[in-house]
Amino acid sequence: MSHFASRAAFETALANLPAADDAAIAAARARQAELTKPPGSLGRLEDIAIFMASWQGHDRPVIERGRTAIFAGNHGFVVHGVSAFPASVTAAMVGNFAAGGAAINALAGMAGLDLKVVALDLERPTADFTIAPAMDEAECLAALSAGAEIVTPDLHILTVGEMGIGNTTAAAALCARSFGGSAAEWVGPGTGVDSSGIARKVAVVERALAHHGTACETPFETLRRLGGREIAAIAGAILRARQLRIPVVLDGFITCAAIAPLAAAAPGITDHCIAGHCSAEPGHRRVLERLGLSPILALDMRLGEGSGAAVAVSVIRSALAAHAQMATFAEAGVAGEL
Repeated sequence: MSHFASRAAFETALANLPAADDAAIAAARARQAELTKPPGSLGRLEDIAIFMASWQGHDRPVIERGRTAIFAGNHGFVVHGVSAFPASVTAAMVGNFAAGGAAINALAGMAGLDLKVVALDLERPTADFTIAPAMDEAECLAALSAGAEIVTPDLHILTVGEMGIGNTTAAAALCARSFGGSAAEWVGPGTGVDSSGIARKVAVVERALAHHGTACETPFETLRRLGGREIAAIAGAILRARQLRIPVVLDGFITCAAIAPLAAAAPGITDHCIAGHCSAEPGHRRVLERLGLSPILALDMRLGEGSGAAVAVSVIRSALAAHAQMATFAEAGVAGEL
């Protein structure tokens, strides 16, 4: 099924975002007020439980079916030396995911999430976006739909991640175009390039922004011109999750940059999203601020793969356990509030 068969379908979905369930929010808050603890004493855990309730639509949210979706793609601009690794590593790492040998395999398993990996035409990189749009319209729509198709209505939570050599460069371009600022403000070391590598990344982003200029007039155009297949797929998955009212845990810089064009036009796109962590990539903190999201964790991670988001799910599970399993004052026979 092609959820975003046309540009109009994508734009209509973005313009008609379901809202959180106010009744569920009120019910979850009322339950929090009755639990045997001082009000607010569990801090952010209380907010997380209420957030999950608001999208699951009942006062005791659960995570019985959770998924980590990892999207992989290659980029034509890597010919300019923006990464410490060759593009062939993308396919090699997809093979490692399939064999169960990557960090995300271990972390998703620990968090109780099933892992889905979608490789998007790895043998056919996107066009070099310094001289042409990364994708034509059909390619971008196909990537958006590939992301949407991984999201099923039975999920209680979705985490998203990526694999794509060079994609921090695309992420920097997307953020600069969506939120302003210079290329140098958004570019970071990514896989670990040195100062000369960072200079090359800055130059590539500057050329891309200059080449496309005002042609990036809509979220769709920004994604197709400056993004990549895996990045568009992440955007499609997040938008589809919103249609299905499924809360999403974002991972690092690239997953946040994937929705930067959407957020610039429709800030409410982040309402069903929670930031799993803040990575060591310099642009990540900056984009989280622009998206209005506060990360659950800050562990200096910079791997990608959805790894930080998967770790954060364990914290979310703790929040839901406390919310659902604690006794109320009445149940515990405790007179009055603490």
